[in-house]
Amino acid sequence: MITSNQKVLITGGGSGIGLALAKKFLSHNNTVFVTGRNLSKLEKMKAELPDIHFFQSDVTQEEDVKKLADAIQNEFGGIDVLVNNAGIMLLLDVGNESNDLQKQAEEIAINFQAPIRMLHHFLPQLKRSKTAVLVNVSSGLAYVPFTQAPVYSGTKAAVHFWTKSIRPQLKPHGIKVIELLPPVVDTKLAKDADLKADNLKPMPPKKLADIFWKNYSKGKEEITPGISTALMIMGRLAPKFIFKQLNKQPIPTN
Repeated sequence: MITSNQKVLITGGGSGIGLALAKKFLSHNNTVFVTGRNLSKLEKMKAELPDIHFFQSDVTQEEDVKKLADAIQNEFGGIDVLVNNAGIMLLLDVGNESNDLQKQAEEIAINFQAPIRMLHHFLPQLKRSKTAVLVNVSSGLAYVPFTQAPVYSGTKAAVHFWTKSIRPQLKPHGIKVIELLPPVVDTKLAKDADLKADNLKPMPPKKLADIFWKNYSKGKEEITPGISTALMIMGRLAPKFIFKQLNKQPIPTN
C-alpha cells in the first residue's frame, strides 16, 4: 500500500473518527481534504491542523457533492483516496408511533445513500489515480445488529454488503476497496446515543485510527478493531448467542 503523498478526502472529518483518521493521514505526509456540514467545527479543526483543507459540504445533497468534486478536481487535480465516514445513529423503538420518520430517512441518506453518491461523483478521479483506494466506514454492527439502533444497524449492514459487492467490480479499474468496521467509539455520536452497556464500552478515536493505520498499511480489506472482531466471528459461528449477548439492554422509550 502507498501510504504517503496521496490526496485524501474524508467525509464527516471535522470530529470523532473522521478527524482521527485525518490526523493519521496528515501525519504520513498526505494532502488531506475534510468535509462536513458544521462550519464552526471545521474552522476549529483548521485552527488546530492548519495543513488540512476543508470544504463545507453536505453528503446528502447532490449539488453539494458535484460542486465538491469539481472544486477538488479544479484546484488539486483530483483525489487518490476517498474515505466515506460521515454517519449518524439514532436510538429508537419502532413500535412507538411518535417516532420521527424524517430523522430515520436522514439516517439512511447519510449512512448509506451518501457513500454511493460520493463514489459516483468521485469515480472518474479515482480511476485516473494510479494508487486509488476507497475506504468505507461501516460498523461492527454490520455483523450483529443492535436492537436499540435498528436503522443504523440496517444501514451499516447495507454498507458492508455494498462494499463486498463493489470490491471485485472496482478491482479491474485499479481501485482498492477497504472497509473499516469500528466498535463503539468515544465520539459525540456515541455520547448522543447514551450507550451504557458494558459490552459496548467506547474505544478512543486515536486508538481506532492507530489500529486502522496498521491494517491499512498492509492492505487488509476488512479492518475489525476491538469487539468488532468478536462480532464478525460469533456472528458466523453462533449468531443467536451473540445477538442475545449484544442486546441485553432494554429497548429505549422515545
